[in-house]
Amino acid sequence: MSSDTPTTTGRARPTASVRAATITLVVVLVAELMNAFDGSIVYTALPAIQGDTGASSAAVQWIPAAYTLTFALGLITGGRLGDLYGRKRTFLVGTSVFTVASLLCGIAIGPELLIAARAIQGAAAAAMVPQVLATIHVTFDGESRAKAFGLYGMIMSLGGVLGPVLGAVLTSADLLGLGWRPIFLINLPIGLATVLIGLRFIPESRDQQARRLDPLGMVLSAAGLLLIVYPLTVGGERHWPVWSFAMLGAGLLVLAVFVLQQRAKAAKDGSPLVALSLLRGRAFTGGLAAQLVFGLVSGVFLLTWTLFMQDGLGLSAGQFAPGSIAVSIGGMAGAMLASKWVTDHARRVPQAGALLVALTLVGYHLLITAQGTGLPFAAAVAPMVLFGAGFGMIGAGLAGLALGQVEPENAGSASGLFNTAMQLGTAMGIALASVVFFVHAPAGSHGTTVTNAFAGTIWYVVGAVVTMWMLMFLLPRRTPRP
Repeated sequence: MSSDTPTTTGRARPTASVRAATITLVVVLVAELMNAFDGSIVYTALPAIQGDTGASSAAVQWIPAAYTLTFALGLITGGRLGDLYGRKRTFLVGTSVFTVASLLCGIAIGPELLIAARAIQGAAAAAMVPQVLATIHVTFDGESRAKAFGLYGMIMSLGGVLGPVLGAVLTSADLLGLGWRPIFLINLPIGLATVLIGLRFIPESRDQQARRLDPLGMVLSAAGLLLIVYPLTVGGERHWPVWSFAMLGAGLLVLAVFVLQQRAKAAKDGSPLVALSLLRGRAFTGGLAAQLVFGLVSGVFLLTWTLFMQDGLGLSAGQFAPGSIAVSIGGMAGAMLASKWVTDHARRVPQAGALLVALTLVGYHLLITAQGTGLPFAAAVAPMVLFGAGFGMIGAGLAGLALGQVEPENAGSASGLFNTAMQLGTAMGIALASVVFFVHAPAGSHGTTVTNAFAGTIWYVVGAVVTMWMLMFLLPRRTPRP
């Protein structure tokens, strides 16, 4: 934990007692868990939502997509808002709006209100989530920071995988006759408690060097990301029309203009939306690139593995749940190990996790090829513990090593970029699934067709994991001591 004197300049980190720092960590991680759940919890409830609200097929697609899009588009701005106006303040405002939006989702009687509320949820999460990593960064130092980042990685692994399981449990339980609505209403007591406890214990920090917001930068970054994320989200479902590639090209062009505008803004008044000096740091740039690939691997593998287990092996959503739990258990164990080891072994920890994932997937491919649709349930689930452990080691190690040397005043901006890389990578992974999986197993396929398509997809995932392992050589060889 930092021993610096309390300050709001961003140059020194706020002090906190061990108890206050621990409570702060719990509060921000609970908020991160809410976001991780809400990004995926809705998927298993979509049939029930469609039946209850009369949503069209297009509306059903937009219920999860509205959250993902606004979340991805707002992360960079959300991180900078924390730097400018205070990370505690921005976190609490974001959490409050997220909680109110969750209420709107829970009481929605039609798809229009539900989609709009999901969009508000995503925008609020974009303000809330960057403050999680930034608050950890400015509250802890050295080994305690590594452990805190390890817990963050564990929460991400737990939330993303268990979200669909929790969605299935809450929907099937039909609490108080509310059907699918508790998947959103559960956020009300959690969000309220987070705000009230956060008011008392989270330390405030900000960057006093930044003078004002950058409206043009906000518009350019959001427009560029929208032009990239939207076609990646819906292009595959529409068989990649020409306009999807045109949007991708335009998005890259707009982001290039954004970088030039940020350079001019920094030279003019020193208050750009993104501190481009971050990209000159080898550790941060390498970690950012590895995080992008990590998101890609998450998107393509977890989607196609879910389809393999249910459509390939014929499992119901309830029967599939233990598989998700196995990944989560492995992820928690891997993150805990990473938080203990990363201080002494630095980049070797996430690299070991990447190798563990790659070797596990190679073995999994051989197992599926040999057994096909006759693969026993235990054999299909057991390797996922090792896969999850490797994922946990990667997630926990990457965050700490990439952000560990960032100046405190840029913690929010760096966190926004880091989370954006994960979201972009996930969208790219889902898009890649259209190319490497769905082309061989179109929607509605079952049995051997799905099994063979998944076995082929594994090789693409292994290639991405090896690429990520190579990018990790840009991370620090040794963890700097406080």
